[in-house]
Amino acid sequence: MTQNFDPVKIGTRLARNWWTVALRGVIAIIFGLATLLWPGITLATLVFLFAAFVMGSGILLVMMAFRDRLNNAHGWILLLEGAISIILGVFVFALPAITALVVLYFIAAWAIMIGILEIIAAIGMRKEIENEWLLLLVGIGSVIFGISLAIWPGAGALAILWAIGAYAIFFGILLLILAFRLRSWNQRSSV
Repeated sequence: MTQNFDPVKIGTRLARNWWTVALRGVIAIIFGLATLLWPGITLATLVFLFAAFVMGSGILLVMMAFRDRLNNAHGWILLLEGAISIILGVFVFALPAITALVVLYFIAAWAIMIGILEIIAAIGMRKEIENEWLLLLVGIGSVIFGISLAIWPGAGALAILWAIGAYAIFFGILLLILAFRLRSWNQRSSV
């Protein structure tokens, strides 16, 4: 069994599992809104919200990876992205008393890693789905967000919460748009 990076498999797998992409978008939007609507949120609450967001997203990615079996490189990328998210979520749940700075660096590292994996997936999809720029935009936005958090960790706590909330909403909206484009593409290709 060869583990080639087959862009046709990427688009097909994502299109078949469009609902998991949509659910990840909804989870991100809920996390972002919770962060923005409760600016007095405590660090412990933010830690638990972040852990739940990351773990939920990771579980959906692992489900998507195993749904079509791990028969190509994209399945392994989804599994890796999901495993990283789940491990980080468990780690954050296990250590809720960590400082704000550590949480910030966890969020930055997660955003950079997930962004890179999303960019890789988008590059593979471009051959299968015309003008498929949303996943690339999500990936680039994640990397930029993660780098920004890592470079400017001294920003005020409220500014950091707003940045995290805005990023999560932006990320979620783009995932929802992508999900419905994938759904439409899947319906056209199965006819």
